[in-house]
Formats: sequence, C-alpha cells, structure tokens
Amino acid sequence: MAPSQTHNLIAKKVAWYETGAIIFVIALSWFDEVLDIPHVLLGGAATPINWRESIFESFVIAVVGAVIIRHTYRLLTRVSFLESILPVCASCKKIRLDPEFWSEIQQIVQERSQQEFTHGICPDCIEKYYPELGGQGKAGSHGIE
Repeated sequence: MAPSQTHNLIAKKVAWYETGAIIFVIALSWFDEVLDIPHVLLGGAATPINWRESIFESFVIAVVGAVIIRHTYRLLTRVSFLESILPVCASCKKIRLDPEFWSEIQQIVQERSQQEFTHGICPDCIEKYYPELGGQGKAGSHGIE
C-alpha cells in the first residue's frame, strides 16, 4: 500500500472517531433532556422536556461537528502530502532525513522497503551520454544492465 493511501486511511479513521464523538455528544444532549440529569444527580430544580431546544442543539452540534471533521480531514491529508516530500541534494542525490542528517537514497529505500538495488542505464541516457552504445547490448525498453 502506498504511503499516501496509508495516511488517507489515518485521516479517514480520525474522521470516523470524530463522527462517533459528535454522535455521542448529541445522544448525551438528548439523554440529559429526557432524564433531566441535573435534577436527578445534583438535586436541581426539575425542568420540563423542551424538544425544540434539543432539536436546535442537535443541529448546531452536527453543523459544528461537520465543519471540524472536514477541516481535520483536509489537514491530515495535507500533512500526509507534506510528509511524502523528500528533500534531495541537487548534486549528490542524498536525502535529508532531518536538518543535519543526509543519507543515500539507496540506503533509505533498502531500509524502508527491503528492496535491493542494481545499476543499469536507461535508453534516454544511453542516447545522451553513450550514443556509440545505442544499438548494442540489451538496449530494449529496459536499457542496458
């Protein structure tokens, strides 16, 4: 699975958790309205059920929750995009892992994906740098290895 897909799964999971929390808050609001929790637990004055107030509160909670979920999802997908960008040295092609640590691209790929490297040359580079080799070797669609 690609890293961006993994990060999008994380964003989706967080959005589902937030949705569950908002549904819980709406249910708690209705639970309080029906059971009159301050009266039962704290001995406050009894209040009648006000359905209109509960509907309004539920609507406001749902709208605010939807805005929060939307922004959280967008921020998490943006963060995952920014995390996927690798700063590469323009000269030696090393990758910057933190402000003072640079590592070879081959080492990073091998550590993170257990892939082995071999070297070859692509057809474009054969034509550009080694025109005399253009028709020799295994220079098919994979270049010369």
